[in-house]
Amino acid sequence: MMKLSLFLPVVGICLGLTACGQSSGPSVSTLPAADKSTPAAAPVPAQTRQIGLVMKTLTNPFFIEMEKGARRAEKELGLTLQVKTAAQETSIEQQIQLVEDLIMAKVDAIVIAPGDSQSLVPTLKKAADAGIKVVNIDNRLDTESMQKVGLGEVPFVGVDNDAGAYLAGKFLADKATAPMQAAILEGIRSANNARQRMEGAKRALTENKQIKLVASETANWKIDEAYQVTKSIFTKHPEVKLLFAANDMMAMGAVKYLQESGKATVQVVGYDALSEAIAEIKAGRLAATVDQQAAEQGYQGVALALRLIKGEKVPPVTMIETRLITAAGLK
Repeated sequence: MMKLSLFLPVVGICLGLTACGQSSGPSVSTLPAADKSTPAAAPVPAQTRQIGLVMKTLTNPFFIEMEKGARRAEKELGLTLQVKTAAQETSIEQQIQLVEDLIMAKVDAIVIAPGDSQSLVPTLKKAADAGIKVVNIDNRLDTESMQKVGLGEVPFVGVDNDAGAYLAGKFLADKATAPMQAAILEGIRSANNARQRMEGAKRALTENKQIKLVASETANWKIDEAYQVTKSIFTKHPEVKLLFAANDMMAMGAVKYLQESGKATVQVVGYDALSEAIAEIKAGRLAATVDQQAAEQGYQGVALALRLIKGEKVPPVTMIETRLITAAGLK
């Protein structure tokens, strides 16, 4: 399998998004007022709240940025954050075990970016039954699956993935003034955000009657898999001129193949606004990407978890703004 290091600098994997919003969460003190009835006693620190952050992986810079936002919340809000990540975005069973570990550790809350929208639900129900607060970020849990196991309302922090992908797809579609073929690289199909991005991009592309969508294949969010899937698509459909990738990792895998095969005129858009993707836009190899503010999602997820621990009422949905990033906007 192709490694990320084949065409991304090692240092680059740790670079973050170029446009993350700033937050101002509530100020929380971990030190109570001194007990006046026993003036000789030293103040006793309040128990630090323990919050577990479960993410898909750290092989994708998007989640590195998400952790940065969560760490900022940890520092500002006076809590202790336990960060747990699976090996890959497809390591669903490992994510389930990470949640089980946090239940055993008796954390106060779990903030999770689930790799799968259905499979994590029973384990999260177990966490809720143990009195652990649950906050869902990035990829939304499946409502029907939650109802099936009796998991109550779980606050969600994320973006409108359908709308963000539609913006990117429309940007591509507007380039088609003559008959043209298009293709889509999907994420993990059991993930809600992957489905939403596919649907948004598909709607935008097919609204233009000049465009024929000839392929929509999953590359499971992976850079190396996207390289191979793109190769397969172009073997079957060599006339494709427009390509939507549901995340930047897949977009860069596609760009690598297209550059190597002499198809550099194909217009490719991604999703996530990784710093590497921004560099590809500036270099003219990527047409656009969607900024969904990973750090802000991490920050707000942890901030909501703390509010739940304190017994406060929180909104069921917190939407983070997305924006389309193009070469024109970077000038």
